[in-house]
Amino acid sequence: MASKLKRMLSFKERRVDRRLSSSGTFPNLSSPGSPKLLPTPGFDSKHGLARRTMSQPLVVQANLTGLAKLEAVKNLMDKLGEDLKKPNLLPHQRDAALEELKIYGRDPTNADPIFTPEGIKILTKHAFNSPSNSTARAALRVLANSMLLNPVARQTFVDLGYEDQACKKLRNDSFDDEFLVSRVLFLTTYGTKINLLALIQKHRLAETIVDNLSKHAKLLTNRQPKSPIDPMEDMALNETLKLLFNVSHYCPSEVDAFTGCIPHIIALLWKHDVPPSKPLDPPFNALVNALLDLKLEDKDIQAFVYPKAEPNMLAERLIEILDPALNAYPDNELEQLVTPLVSVLRRVHDGAPEEVKKYVRDTLLPTEQDRKEVLGRGTSLTSRLLRNSTNPLTPHLREAISRLLFDMSDQDASKFVENVGYGFASGFLFQNNIPIPASASEAFSTGEAQKPVNPITGQFVESEKHVDVPEMTEDEKLREAERLFVLFERLRKTGVVDVQNPVEMAARSGQLHDFGDKRVEEVDE
Repeated sequence: MASKLKRMLSFKERRVDRRLSSSGTFPNLSSPGSPKLLPTPGFDSKHGLARRTMSQPLVVQANLTGLAKLEAVKNLMDKLGEDLKKPNLLPHQRDAALEELKIYGRDPTNADPIFTPEGIKILTKHAFNSPSNSTARAALRVLANSMLLNPVARQTFVDLGYEDQACKKLRNDSFDDEFLVSRVLFLTTYGTKINLLALIQKHRLAETIVDNLSKHAKLLTNRQPKSPIDPMEDMALNETLKLLFNVSHYCPSEVDAFTGCIPHIIALLWKHDVPPSKPLDPPFNALVNALLDLKLEDKDIQAFVYPKAEPNMLAERLIEILDPALNAYPDNELEQLVTPLVSVLRRVHDGAPEEVKKYVRDTLLPTEQDRKEVLGRGTSLTSRLLRNSTNPLTPHLREAISRLLFDMSDQDASKFVENVGYGFASGFLFQNNIPIPASASEAFSTGEAQKPVNPITGQFVESEKHVDVPEMTEDEKLREAERLFVLFERLRKTGVVDVQNPVEMAARSGQLHDFGDKRVEEVDE
């Protein structure tokens, strides 16, 4: 009886298994790498892939790998392509398919159909022709990601000629659209033949960017404390600023069209709170970079760069960012993040009225407190600037700092040496073929009390620590003479320099005598 019951139960379990198989639901596979497929009507057990009918909802299941992933991506692209010819997907099905593609497209391995010319064309049409905002944005996300990962896809998009539609969509009152379209256009500025001139002159890109920055500045100015912030707001701002920088940089002939951005960028710089731990994290790095190529000297915006009520406002904010930034980042990030900041500060200083120039110089040039020790040895902002002006790991930053310091010295080599010391000034002067002033090695006086300063170190002479060095013993003199003799002999044998050993010359001229104990001793004259 027991064996009969077991056979009946076994038969019943097999029937259940067959029903599960025919309905498309499989037992959970626990082996590593096995795809976990959700129950979906119409599952084809032969191929192990979900074949969805057009009237059924698309379930996001982007967890396939290998050939299964490739087949899934191909099926999704085919369905989205067919949907363009004859709409047969419901809006939520279309969005789900694009969401699944977005996940698959994060890793281009076995996602080739996304990156083909036909794939980019399908995504572009859904992104810019769809009447549904959710579908268009879902397609834009996949498109932007594919253009980021595959440089060829950028030119493919440009060849489709959707610049006009992109610029129009950029005018939508939506942070999502601003973020996504700015990202797509930003990527086209790398390695493509996009006509930036047409974007600006024909498609009003500059005007749109100015309007979007104005919107961000107004929102920030009018925002009530503790009011909720849309997380897409800062992301959209950052992408707009990156697009602004690239377009103005790669199309310098049209930089005047972006001058209207300057007041809004300054307002955003001033209104945003500077994070002390990472002062050049977004959006501050993008805000600073955006000013690099813009015409800060334009007479129409001087009232914004140097407002009458607070002429130091912009310079003060830039220095407020610079101070913690020199401590916050390692050398490789200093080179990338702080160099533009110093360059913008230099431009602000160069075009500033005397009041602002005095403020910048008083803040950045060595003070009497700094000169109580060798310049560059302290912890002040000035000391850190000077140290980075000779930092071998940040060539662009050290050049930018040296040029700023030179400009603050009225581009006068003598003043430059007096301000920073010959040690910090000499390298810059030599590299730029600027004659070293004759007075460079002469002591000078500075400060209210006109204290004498060491021209090499920049330190007050009275603050120098004089080290008492004891007289060398005869044995020490002997060892030093032997070291010098060996050193010059090695130099002579290399042939690199033609030198005569001074110890040997002294011996031949009778200045050295060999005593019985074989010591080499100098004879007093």
